[in-house]
Amino acid sequence: MDVTEFEELIDRLGEDLALWPDDRRLPAQELLARSSAAQALLEEARTLRQALAAPPVRAPKGLADRIVAAAAKMKSDPAEPRKEGETAES
Repeated sequence: MDVTEFEELIDRLGEDLALWPDDRRLPAQELLARSSAAQALLEEARTLRQALAAPPVRAPKGLADRIVAAAAKMKSDPAEPRKEGETAES
């Protein structure tokens, strides 16, 4: 087994080698014992799985209402148009 095949198997079978069929798991374990690239792929797959399993991030309560209120205020309180060549500091 080479690193490319190992990566394809991780994509198809997942990062838990214990769930792989024996005829794929044993060569994968041998590859892991000698290949830092295979070890890195496995670690990356495990990290990704943990990130995907984490609870979703939620916006603070009332955030959407504050955004809508701020947008409405900006729409109803337009800045005066600047004359050509005029800057905010003028």
